[in-house]
This record gives sequence, structure tokens and C-alpha cells, in this order.
Amino acid sequence: MLLLKRLIAFVVTSVTVLAASVALAATGQPEPWQLGFQSGATPVMEDIIWFHNFLLYLITAVAVFVLALLVIIVVRFNARSNPVPSRTTHNTTIEVIWTVVPVIILVTIAVPSFRLLFYQLNIPPADVTVKATGKQWFWSYSYPDNKFEFDSLMLQDKDRKPGQPRLLSVDNEMVVPVNKVVHVLTTGADVIHSFAIPSFGIKIDAIPGRINETWFRAEREGTYYGQCSELCGKDHAFMPIAIRVVNQKDYTAWVEQAKKKYSTDDGVRPTAVATAGGAN
Repeated sequence: MLLLKRLIAFVVTSVTVLAASVALAATGQPEPWQLGFQSGATPVMEDIIWFHNFLLYLITAVAVFVLALLVIIVVRFNARSNPVPSRTTHNTTIEVIWTVVPVIILVTIAVPSFRLLFYQLNIPPADVTVKATGKQWFWSYSYPDNKFEFDSLMLQDKDRKPGQPRLLSVDNEMVVPVNKVVHVLTTGADVIHSFAIPSFGIKIDAIPGRINETWFRAEREGTYYGQCSELCGKDHAFMPIAIRVVNQKDYTAWVEQAKKKYSTDDGVRPTAVATAGGAN
């Protein structure tokens, strides 16, 4: 009875932790004890999560089937249970099955995989274009349609406000409108960086001398965090990405403010200097 009670308590605790992890994963940032992906905020990320879960169920079924075959073989065909083994060397039916079934499984995986890849790489007409330039060790964001640019540096611990996550909060966030296609251009100013936002399902290298591109369409307002995902030097861990998704009215107002704040009379943008060193 005591063992049964402990088992029930363990199951209840596990389900509670799992449910809490799923809820916390919806905040656009990693959380303690989180299981699985962050909740998808874009159609691409929703498809990635579906494909991941689909593969998990499929590979689990394959593993259980193979394990069952192994157990049957061990139990029924060991030397004690089967002292006179069969000398069968060929079985056409079995050979056809173990050739055709893996092909069917691979095709079942390939079709949604190629569909997802095409969806990720086929960039639709953009409503907003943002150029993200990776630098050691911060990001610069340029809005070519509105002709302004600004730097985004990680906040030090002494500068963070309540609710701002450590090592992820920045002084100037990229701001985009909700339910609009955002075309992201990436490049590097010095070494290779990588622009990655887990909740958006995007991760693309920022390479000096080359322009890469990706896109997203955030379906919910909020602030979503990412980090440089390519080793780029001693402060690689301290160049986060923060994207604030707002409604169209707030976005239009922010653009007007940004034009005044980040533009200069002579057209030369002041350059922010990244602090050397990480969080306090």
C-alpha cells in the first residue's frame, strides 16, 4: 500500500511539473525545469513542434516494436526453450516486409520534413524588413524602410528592472508588429554570429561579407528572447536578442519615436560601444 501511494504521488508530481513547464515555456524565454520547446509564437515554430512530436511518437513505436521482437527472441528461442533450432535461411514474406516497411517509414518522415523546409525557406512578401548585424558582442538593428539603425546591448544586473530576465534583457529591443511578415537580413561585422529566437523557430548565421535571410510572423504580442548561437569570442554568452511584438498602432508610434531618437542631422548614426565583460 505504501509503495502504491508513493507511485501515485510520483505520477501526480510529474504531471504537475510537466504542466507547469509547458505553461512557463509560453513566456518566450527559458524557464527552470522546462521540458520541451518554448511555446511556438509563429506558424513555423508550431509546425516544428508538431514535426518533433510526430517523430517522437514514431521513433517510440519503432523502439517498442524492436524491443518486443528482442524479448520474444530471448524468451522463445533460447537454447533451453528451443533446443533444436530451425535451419531456415530465407523467408520471402519477411524479407519483403523488412524492406518495404522502412521505406514507408522514411517516406512518411520525408514528406512533412520537406514541406516544413520549404515553408521555412520560402519567404513571403514582407511587411517589415529588419537587418540584424552581429558584432562582438552585441547586435545592431537597421530598419531600411524607415532609415534608422540602433545598437542593442545586454543589460548589466544593476540596470535590470523587475521582471527582466538575466543575461537576456537588452537596452534597445527590436520592435515588430503582430501578425505581420518580418523579413530578417543577417550579416556579421567581424566574426560569424548566429541569430536565433527559439519561440519563432528561426536560427540563421550572420556571416561577415554575406547576407543571409529568414522570416517570421509573430501571432502573439509579447517579448521573445534569443541569443547568439555561434561561438564568437570571449563574450559570446553575453549578446542576447530581444524582440518585442506589439500591435500596429504601437508599432507606428514606436517607429516615429525611433526615427527621432536614432537618426542624426548629418545622417551618421552614433555607434554604441559594447561593454567588455558579462553580467555582474
